[in-house]
Amino acid sequence: MTAIRPGLCSVTFRALAPERIIELAADAGLEAIEWGGDVHVPPGDTVRAAQVAKATTDAGLAVASYGSYFRSGVDEQLAPVLDSAEALGADRIRIWAGSVGSDEATGDDWAAVVERLQAAASEAGARGIGLALEFHSGTLADTAPTTLRLLDDVADPGLSTYWQPTVAASVDTVIGEYRALAARTSAAHVFSWWPAKERLPLRARDSLWTRFFAEAKAVADPPRDALLEFVPGDDPELLAGEAAALRAYLGQPG
Repeated sequence: MTAIRPGLCSVTFRALAPERIIELAADAGLEAIEWGGDVHVPPGDTVRAAQVAKATTDAGLAVASYGSYFRSGVDEQLAPVLDSAEALGADRIRIWAGSVGSDEATGDDWAAVVERLQAAASEAGARGIGLALEFHSGTLADTAPTTLRLLDDVADPGLSTYWQPTVAASVDTVIGEYRALAARTSAAHVFSWWPAKERLPLRARDSLWTRFFAEAKAVADPPRDALLEFVPGDDPELLAGEAAALRAYLGQPG
């Protein structure tokens, strides 16, 4: 069984330079970084992407993925995103399934996103890059059933999904969502928000993360990456403790 890599989303520390984020991640014993496309590695800036890639690997870390803000719009260009991912050395790009929640989406909304995702998956696949949906409110991938429907409608093996705990949902609910998506999940965003969007330490929801990682490690093809996303107060000083908790859930030595 492939081990799940502990990593970090760079958007956790949007205000910090990539070089500082790399230092923090390495010191915390993490193994990979998902680089965000909003600040740290802008789409189309391949020079910056190559610089960040080198700095990441020089520190002994892997590039987990490219966290893009491609929204699967009809006229939205994927090429700049692919260019940066390629220069970054990322073989997976996180994308978004439109800008409308599934409960508000019309048939035309669904058809447009499916068609755009099919084209995007083909374009990315031609470069050896996979795409993965952000499992998130305000998109068509906002519930497990709609995410599965979208993956089935697109019907491209290069398209997977991320998983993260639905905000304000119970432990039983979010574990059920993961079970439904497990076979199609390539990465997890790891954070403890409770009861709504209050950012807590991971251990504050120990019952959730203990169960999640037991489930994730038991599937035939577990998520490749478990990526810390956000820490209380956006405080870099808390990363070491959060990383230690994540590694413990994964059964790694402290």
